[in-house]
Amino acid sequence: MSQMSPDSQNWTFVDGFLLLGLTEEPSLQRILFVTFLITYALNLIGNAFIILLVILEQTLHTPMYFFLGNLSFFDICFSSVTVPKMLQNLRTQHKVISVMACLAQMHFFHFLGSSEVLLLTAMSYDRYVAICKPLHYCGIMNRRMCVLFALGSWIIGFLHSLMHTLFTAQLSFCGPNRVNHFFCDIKPLLKLACADTTLNAYLLEIVTGSLVMISFFLTLLSYIFISSALLRIRSSTGRLRAFSTCASHLTVVILLYGTAIFTYVRPITEESLQVDRFAAIFFTVVTPMLNPFIYTLRNQDVQNATKRLFRCSM
Repeated sequence: MSQMSPDSQNWTFVDGFLLLGLTEEPSLQRILFVTFLITYALNLIGNAFIILLVILEQTLHTPMYFFLGNLSFFDICFSSVTVPKMLQNLRTQHKVISVMACLAQMHFFHFLGSSEVLLLTAMSYDRYVAICKPLHYCGIMNRRMCVLFALGSWIIGFLHSLMHTLFTAQLSFCGPNRVNHFFCDIKPLLKLACADTTLNAYLLEIVTGSLVMISFFLTLLSYIFISSALLRIRSSTGRLRAFSTCASHLTVVILLYGTAIFTYVRPITEESLQVDRFAAIFFTVVTPMLNPFIYTLRNQDVQNATKRLFRCSM
């Protein structure tokens, strides 16, 4: 720690944070290490395979799979922001992270997380156009529109995260330096600041909360229109076929939005921070690993493309 100036009440600045992680029990740490290592490996392999499949297979060069490829890339990057450091901390007693590295981790976590939320909103609009306006689908969801949706997700997510990073970097941290989490997130960092964090908490609840809730309601609105269109389909086979194109996306939306709203819309309390750690495992470790299975398990297009790819490689 480096000393502050004499007029600063003899406080000291912290030059690093101690990530408390999930548990201090050695036997449980070993179990969690193996579990999360396998989960992370499945995440990397599954999402990388989807990206490769979307690039190589001409039949998957459609808006839906363009967005799916982007989602897989987001999932790889998003989990890679937190999981490697968590795995390292589960195998060592040195769980310190520098202030700059902590801010960088927080920035990329919120950058990629908010971008993924926005991308899922764009994917719901794609499914709305496909089912409710099928004759105009190719005209509306053209290549330019798809790129704009994906690029918009990246830019808005980056600016949203940059706002939080800049305001958090302005705070003074003078101890304690024990972060009640397995990675650097805004809420536990605000609890450690020795300055007024009212504005930071307000931005987190209002700006981040609004981004999540607006994206959620736009997605919900798309599915209301989709449900209405499905009910007008007389054939049960046709209705089931149309719904199957949305089922995977809807499952991912429920998993991600459920934990995101639960974590970031609530006020900051000591009790909420304890619960947030376990909720964060779900959307940083579990959901990115599940997404490839959710999108491929009953997806005939992906299964056929996979078979063709393996036949060509043999």
